Amino acid sequence: MTFGIDTKGSYSINSIFNILSNFPLLTYVISFFQDFMIEILKTGPIPQHIAIIMDGNRRYAKQKNIPLKEGHTAGAESLVNVLDVCYRTGVQHVTIYAFSIENFNRSKDEVDTLFGLLRDKLKMISEHEDSYARFNKIRVRIIGNRTYIPLDILHDLEIIEETTKHATSKRTLNVCFPYTTRDEISHSVRTIVSKVESGEIESKNLIDSKLIEDNFYFGSDVPPLDILIRTSGHSRLSDFMLWQSNFNSTIEFVNTLWPEFKFFSMTSILLKWSYYRTLQLEELSIMGVKTDQELKQKVNVLKELPKPPPFVSVTQR
Repeated sequence: MTFGIDTKGSYSINSIFNILSNFPLLTYVISFFQDFMIEILKTGPIPQHIAIIMDGNRRYAKQKNIPLKEGHTAGAESLVNVLDVCYRTGVQHVTIYAFSIENFNRSKDEVDTLFGLLRDKLKMISEHEDSYARFNKIRVRIIGNRTYIPLDILHDLEIIEETTKHATSKRTLNVCFPYTTRDEISHSVRTIVSKVESGEIESKNLIDSKLIEDNFYFGSDVPPLDILIRTSGHSRLSDFMLWQSNFNSTIEFVNTLWPEFKFFSMTSILLKWSYYRTLQLEELSIMGVKTDQELKQKVNVLKELPKPPPFVSVTQR
């Protein structure tokens, strides 16, 4: 038995612990072990921003021969479990791919189900004073093109945002809904053009990658992406955070379906990242670099070096 993230290993571990959780004494032992794992993770480097493509709800429903809505509901339960692991460990930002603009190609019934389910789950974790988000000081943000969202759903989502928007909020849940990277970049370009025309940006020569990032849907106050996870075995990013994952970001393609992605699936990824991050920090220390930003600056400096002189052979006459 291993704590890897392959389909068989991760699935079998989750299945065993699901069976054992039916016994009260073993439930206590499992809970104790999970707390112990969290404390171990806290001793090493902790990622500050994790993004997740929650894929596999439909296949899970098909495998279990249950209605599609129940598959999405099971996926929502996994989300709460994973968020608990991340926030208890010390992760500050979790971003989820809740709905792609491309998902509008699905049937109207499924789109309506996804919209309603997302709203209901977010209301459930944030509506009351003792709800999960408000008790744990989690700020919920809707990231994406809001013009696609029906007005009644958008109204409820904006109330959730306002309800969880407190100065004391220590953690953030970014809900990408609906979202694609291409649309986000287009939005940033349109915003910058508008600011240049209005004089808010004095010159087009001031436009650089940092300015483009600052005008994304995410804004400028989100830390760099450390880990991007996609479940269900597909090794593609589906137009999700392509810009943010381009530098020093670990991408994990996991064979587990999202509703089966539980505590040990998440902690195995965190342990793996922490181990390699420790090695990376040691290498940076040897190089005299303290932060990723300094490393990025060094790389940019190398790009700015003048071109080498043209090749000339000493044998030429």
